[in-house]
Order: sequence, then C-alpha cells, then structure tokens
Amino acid sequence: MSTAPSAPTAPTSTSADRRPPSLRDFYENPAVPVASGDARSLRQARLLAAALGPATGPTGPAVVLDIGCGDGRAARTAAPLLAGHRVVGVDWSQDALRRAQAHLPYAIRGELTDGGLPFADGAADAVLFSEVIEHLVDPDSALDELRRVLRPGGHLMLSTPNLAAWYNRGLLLAGVQPVFSEVSLRGIHGRPGSEVVGHLRLYTARALREFVAASGFEVVKVAGAPFHGVPRPLRALDRLACAAPSAASILLLHARRT
Repeated sequence: MSTAPSAPTAPTSTSADRRPPSLRDFYENPAVPVASGDARSLRQARLLAAALGPATGPTGPAVVLDIGCGDGRAARTAAPLLAGHRVVGVDWSQDALRRAQAHLPYAIRGELTDGGLPFADGAADAVLFSEVIEHLVDPDSALDELRRVLRPGGHLMLSTPNLAAWYNRGLLLAGVQPVFSEVSLRGIHGRPGSEVVGHLRLYTARALREFVAASGFEVVKVAGAPFHGVPRPLRALDRLACAAPSAASILLLHARRT
C-alpha cells in the first residue's frame, strides 16, 4: 500500500550556509570581470612582439604562455601582433577557460603554485602575465613558478594597476580610497567605481621593479597604459599620463629571466 509523501520541511540554516565564499568561489563566478581594456592589451603585445621578433625569423615561432588568460579576449586583441607564435592560455577558472576556447587555439588549466603549471622547466619563450599579480595571496611563489617555466633569457610581460596613478594621488590627498584598491569582496567601500574585482595587492612602479628584480629577473623596461574605466572626459589626460609610467593608470613591465 502506498503512502502519501510527507510535506517538505524548510532547510535548517547552518554556519556553513552563512559562510562567505572563498577566493576560488569568487574567481569561478562568471559575473566577475576577467577582461582588461584593449589599449593595455595592444601596448603589451607590441612590447612582446618587438622582443620576440617575427615568427619567421631565425629562432622560429615562440611559445607564449598567457597565464591568467581569463576569457581570452585580451589574447584575441593581441593575436595580430603575435601572428605565427604559439599562444597558450592558462587559467584556474573552468568557466573562464570555456569562454577562452572561443578565442585561443589552446586553453588549459593550471595554478600558480610550485609545479602547478603543466609545463616542463624552461618550456616557454615568453609569459604574458596580464593583471593577475594584484589578485594573488602569494605573488612570490607565483613569480618563482613563472621563472621555472621560462627558458633562460625568456621574456616576462607583466601588467598591473598602478597604486600611484595620477588620479589616485589626488584621491589620497582628499582622504578617498584609491581606485583599484578594495577592502571587501562583497561591495565597494570608500572609493570610486562599481565593480568588485578582487584586488589584494597594489604596486607603484618602483615597488614593481624592485619586486620583480628580487625574484630573479632583469627588468628591461617599465611603460604605462591607459585604463578603460577612466571617465570619458578624462581619457585624453589618462593617455598623456602614460608618458610618465610612474603616474600612468596601468604599469607594463618587460623583464627577462636571468
């Protein structure tokens, strides 16, 4: 004889239900922005293309790892300048990798831990590390891993927001939290902007140079790039600030593995 099902009961709230999401949960969330502005991507690609030379040159095509490739749109923007070179996208977010496959011929999962990148020592000629370092709990170990996969003399192309951007200097004088800095993963507090993107660390041009050099790289150049989020009336000024990288919105660093 069958019996009628009992009425469903409301779920009991537990401390686990109220626990805030982890950093991994945050970055796996498809609503979190994973792409940067085209201007930064193009400037960075020009620096790398000049360093590598043409794929038809005497050294042949280079292996370029785009570590933290996100949805692959930045690599797509850079692709015409890196034609012939083999660009491999790497990210830890499965959602980002699914989207990256529409823009990159190779997109694989990897993590910036000791041996966490699925490549042999010295396997890469260049690494693109675009606006990743500001999201890391342990940037020291991350640069150790990038150095491991780069061949001696290989190129590191790193970009990150500038704590000392021209407008941040004014905001700090006014007692306002700088753009790019965040105090919470749940909302914006005390600074301009509307997106939470998970920045944990910020660098000035001087700090970035010193940090990368201390990690076993020779810094070749630091350049500036504009930020796509600057209000339209201020964009011309933002482009002008790129002439002085220490005041630019975005820092572009080119280094070589020693």
